[in-house]
Amino acid sequence: MKKILKFSFANLVFLSIVILFFLFDIEKDEKEIDSPNKEPVKLIEVLDGDTLKVKSYKNNQVFKVRLIGIDTPESNLNPKLKRELQKSTKTEKEIIKMGIISKQFTQKMVESSRFLYLEYDIQLYDKYNRKLAYVYLENGKMLNYLLVREGYAKVYTFPPNVKYQEKFLEAQKLAQKEKKGLWKGSE
Repeated sequence: MKKILKFSFANLVFLSIVILFFLFDIEKDEKEIDSPNKEPVKLIEVLDGDTLKVKSYKNNQVFKVRLIGIDTPESNLNPKLKRELQKSTKTEKEIIKMGIISKQFTQKMVESSRFLYLEYDIQLYDKYNRKLAYVYLENGKMLNYLLVREGYAKVYTFPPNVKYQEKFLEAQKLAQKEKKGLWKGSE
């Protein structure tokens, strides 16, 4: 009987140590995400596949965020759609349909995160006064990368914001090869 109690106590101690290590790792991951280099924000609205409206936890400021390094098809009629049509073999209806699918993917990715984290690069704003950022989900995954890797966005980088350009290009090649998302049925 004593051996069983000692064995059970040893197992309990071992299990407690494992749980503590697990909790420490979770805390470490959260601190890495919430680093001084990443601004925590709350999602207000998904405006497009690559544009969000958020609220800063630091100063309660509401602003638009354009995801750096990627571009999703347009999901409604606008001047950019007209420019897209000139470069594409797709119809207006096909592009808008793909844009809606990309927007839905973005919505699905961000809806379960209580917090989003913005990482900035060199240039902070675009010509439309949107903040330019790499957006991280609460689980630590980068939304910009996920959109490209799953085939819902194309790589679209502009210097000086090219920090993850190579990573995005690799992801796009894989998505094309695997015919994911927008690449389904493409040559």
